[in-house]
Amino acid sequence: QVQLVESGGGLVRPGGSLRLSCAASENIFSIPTISWYSQTPGKQRDLVASITSGGITMYADSAKGRFTISRDYAKNTVYLQMNNLDAWDTAVYYCKANTEQGNYWGQGTQVTVSS
Repeated sequence: QVQLVESGGGLVRPGGSLRLSCAASENIFSIPTISWYSQTPGKQRDLVASITSGGITMYADSAKGRFTISRDYAKNTVYLQMNNLDAWDTAVYYCKANTEQGNYWGQGTQVTVSS
């Protein structure tokens, strides 16, 4: 079972940046896909970005040009660099690992964009 721990959320002003981290309990090279999702109260979780073990990345339209997903094998960590944040980015951000044994989620980290 993969355990994921997100961190890096917080309060930021519009136009600001944050870097979220998703630390995995096992070698991320063995995890086919790791993704970031966002969720606001009363709504479903939406895919923001994903990265495969082969390095292929995918972004939601709202994230293209502003967010970058990356990974550090030495730290077993996947990052989400978020730039030019705006109020509509306010959400809880979750990390998800898609494995052959199933899908695993972290506990989430709150991102609030407000002046």
